[in-house]
Amino acid sequence: MEKLNIFIVEDESIVAKDIQNNLIKLGYNVLGIANNGKDAIEQIKETNPDVVLMDIMIKGDLTGIEVAEQIRKFVSVPVIFLTAYADESTLSRAKVTEPYGYILKPFKEIDLHSTIEMAVYKHQKDSALQKERDFLYSLVENKDGSQSDILFVKANSRLVKVYLKDIYYVEALKDYVIINTQYARYTVHSTMKDIEKKLGTIDFIRVHRSYIVRVEKIQAIENQTVVLENEKKAIPVGGSYRDELLGKLNLL
Repeated sequence: MEKLNIFIVEDESIVAKDIQNNLIKLGYNVLGIANNGKDAIEQIKETNPDVVLMDIMIKGDLTGIEVAEQIRKFVSVPVIFLTAYADESTLSRAKVTEPYGYILKPFKEIDLHSTIEMAVYKHQKDSALQKERDFLYSLVENKDGSQSDILFVKANSRLVKVYLKDIYYVEALKDYVIINTQYARYTVHSTMKDIEKKLGTIDFIRVHRSYIVRVEKIQAIENQTVVLENEKKAIPVGGSYRDELLGKLNLL
């Protein structure tokens, strides 16, 4: 297993040296040490470490919190704050940068080791999840316009092909939408606006702010609801959508 590369930002040379010795003893590789924010930013850009140990109260124009904010803009790296200060104000400012750990000085070797390992693990999981979300979202968006009659959605860690003709209705649920077919339901991180654009207006129609239905699946319209084939669920029809719905149907 390759050694993790760690960069230290600490303005007290004795403390920095002690941290470096502990890291080497634990089997890590120390890429470098910076004692001020400007140097830290430049060297982190160049070295691209696996973890940054950041003293919050470093000397100079930039605090450790401000340095963490800056490096988030150009590199994805877990930052662990080192500090002798545990007051609420410092914690509140530090949380904004979304650190992967927070160690109070003086700390034990075991604290350093466990925090680094947990930070790296969580960062790897977060990165993998973000890539997966971006990939799935690009499939839902289908920006290149190809395969316009299908969607790919995630189900039990698999990408499943869903034909648009099999979709009965789509329901909004906060930041997600639920795609309902006759045999399955799929939850996708998207918006109704994006899904509506993707499905088009020929075969599908928005009947409510929270519902889109496939026109050919409509079995009946009762009062202010639509009933779909093979579905027991009554889907509400919003007042502002009723005229468009009726105009879409062949009425006698």
